[in-house]
Amino acid sequence: MGNKLYLIKEGEISLKGGNRNLFEKRLRHNIKDKLRPYKSEISKQKGRLYAYISEDAPDELIEKALSTTTGLTGYARAHRAEKDLEAIKAKALEILPSSAFSSNGSFRITVKREDKTFPYTSHDIAVELASVVTSLFPDIRVDLDNPDYTLTCEIRNEAYLYTDQTKGEGGLPSGTAGKGMLLLSGGIDSPVAGYMMAKRGMRADAIYFHAYPYTSELALEKVKTLASLIAPYLQGLRLFVVPFTEGQLHIRDNGYEEEATLMFRAAMMKTAEKIANANGASAIITGEALSQVASQTIDAMSFTDSMTDLIVLRPLVGMDKEEIIAKAKRIGTYETSILPYEDCCVVFSPKHPVTRPVKSVSKRHFEELKMDGIIENAIRDTAVYAFDANGKEIDA
Repeated sequence: MGNKLYLIKEGEISLKGGNRNLFEKRLRHNIKDKLRPYKSEISKQKGRLYAYISEDAPDELIEKALSTTTGLTGYARAHRAEKDLEAIKAKALEILPSSAFSSNGSFRITVKREDKTFPYTSHDIAVELASVVTSLFPDIRVDLDNPDYTLTCEIRNEAYLYTDQTKGEGGLPSGTAGKGMLLLSGGIDSPVAGYMMAKRGMRADAIYFHAYPYTSELALEKVKTLASLIAPYLQGLRLFVVPFTEGQLHIRDNGYEEEATLMFRAAMMKTAEKIANANGASAIITGEALSQVASQTIDAMSFTDSMTDLIVLRPLVGMDKEEIIAKAKRIGTYETSILPYEDCCVVFSPKHPVTRPVKSVSKRHFEELKMDGIIENAIRDTAVYAFDANGKEIDA
């Protein structure tokens, strides 16, 4: 058993009924998958998981593994002590000097006494631990409402102490809600959409439509970087890079200019459906937000939805741009997304796109384009890249 102990708090999983064990099993699997090749063991107590991780596992790897795993609401590096008041105080005296605690601040003690047979009350324990804190940091202040630092002690089968608790992603463990196919562009929105579905327990692969030479190889590298950044939340993913130049040019040269973006989207849906069906995905995920651009009106989205029998998930549909940008910054995709390498939709966008298409008319126009052969050729020539649960590129 490893020497590093992390206390992990479950969130929404705790509300599950008879299938709760399945969610907990998946959460444990996802954490251990990210910690390979280092040895780890994860045990369970009421409302908690305890991860014992090999001493040689880098702290940075552990932090990334836990911070990007959906299904947990918080975690902390914890320290065990015997269920004895003097042993608990001794452990606090040992760990506090290397913690963030400082005399220039305030603190509180939080005690969770799950084992009610322990002969001291939560208040008794808090008072004794507060005396340890003030002995080490004489000028520190008590603040029960908004402290700078918190020392937590949980009395369970043993005593567990921790000072630095990190907020987790919450949601459900990735892999508990089926699999989707994410339409991944080089923009801000689609990586966030993939992240949002990961929080609801979905695994996903991704599709990128590449129109070389109209979109550069730098644009492709940008999308591969985005795939690597969201892969940890999705427990790894494959990126299908579809060569779409022939399709784009065919639509441009044979369709109606104002409908070009709409027809591109329709062809993408058709292509995504075929790749999804061949790879076990039962939904298509997009980064569309209602009325953000011309192709994202109700009428336009209704038309593109009609191109597939799969459910189309739009987790950002009711969000504004500032909300999406804030999430992109938090998950680390924003700086890559704003690099100036445009995707194929932007390059071929018409000056005056249609915003209120008539579905029956647009479907007839798409059928007249006879895209089936072009789509099959694009799928045949698709390149596949793979990223593991830590975002590292691996053999596909």
